[in-house]
Amino acid sequence: MPFISFDESMRLVESIKLQTYKKEKIFLMEALGCVLAEDIVASYNSPEFPTSAMDGYAIVHDESQKRLPIASINPAGNDTLPTLQAGSCIKTFTGSLMPLGSDTLVPIENVRVEGESIIIHQSVPKGFAVREVGENYRKDEVLIPRNTLIDIAHIGVMATLNIVSVWVYQKPTVAILSTGSELLELGEIPTHQSQIRSSNNYILEAMVKKYGGKPLQMGCIADDRATITHTMLQALNSCDILLTTGGVSVGDFDFVKDSVQEELGCEVLFQGVKIKPGQHLMIAQKGDKFVVALPGFAYSSTVTALLYLLPLMAKFQNTTSPLKTITATLKEPFAKKTDKKEFHACNCYLEKGHYVVDFVGKKVGTSAILTNMLGNIGLLVMDEDETTKAMGESVRVILLY
Repeated sequence: MPFISFDESMRLVESIKLQTYKKEKIFLMEALGCVLAEDIVASYNSPEFPTSAMDGYAIVHDESQKRLPIASINPAGNDTLPTLQAGSCIKTFTGSLMPLGSDTLVPIENVRVEGESIIIHQSVPKGFAVREVGENYRKDEVLIPRNTLIDIAHIGVMATLNIVSVWVYQKPTVAILSTGSELLELGEIPTHQSQIRSSNNYILEAMVKKYGGKPLQMGCIADDRATITHTMLQALNSCDILLTTGGVSVGDFDFVKDSVQEELGCEVLFQGVKIKPGQHLMIAQKGDKFVVALPGFAYSSTVTALLYLLPLMAKFQNTTSPLKTITATLKEPFAKKTDKKEFHACNCYLEKGHYVVDFVGKKVGTSAILTNMLGNIGLLVMDEDETTKAMGESVRVILLY
């Protein structure tokens, strides 16, 4: 299968359609970070009655009246709504329903109390400090549309509507499997010098959690085709997306790509993309289940997971990738060295209100340098036909913080 361009690979990812969206009804306080699978519609007006917005005195507006007797007190939560008689006022508090017959609230700061009356020393316009019916929202108004990522304000609005549980799209389950006979798990003691500590399965588990998925950690397995195939089959039965690292290049022990097609029975959407880092990657599909096979080097697998896993995860919640691309200014020259689309770790930060980019502390070398992802990190995006960028030029950056 020939290598394709990055743009073509993105078009293929964007064209993926799920046959069925999994939904579930969950308790409101478990819904933070989920995506709504229903419209949230107001079941009543808010407020349902004219309501005081301040502490003060409810009156019938009349510019000529400066002295008014206090007829009664109207606290918030009062179960008996008083009626205002003309020529008098009722002391009313923030959140109280306005007395029947009143149309204006004079704040406490605008009056002086003398015995059982008030003297208005600063008048207010008609309707002042009165919350009208439906000021917040009106009955049958769509307050939060479906496909909205639920944040803290959404929780508050739904609580005001007495919504105890809500329909959301199920977060996709992502099984994470790192392949390589050289890999050591956390805490495992090395037995020879060619072994290396695995980081891929842990950073990818963290990524899945951060961006709205449910990780299923499968750990590390050796480069044995039978073991790889058996583990992948088990994982695919328990997840929506099987995410692997290693085993997709052209080496003698790269078995993942063959097992995906021959034993798992998946349709390969593409295998090999003209990008740096991570050209050896593959996405395959079997119904509503997917295999995302990434390179083994830590920086490569992290970048390609951000580019390909996140939009695929988002599809299960009927939304799009959460990553944001911004325009920034280079603080130093940058030279592109290949004819591929490149994604370079950079420092991206605000300076005088504008994003700027530099490469201070970023090491040059292979696609294994994971420490390049530390800091206020972004990915500088360079198209295939771009070459050298001078200091002061504008560039595109994918923000990762």
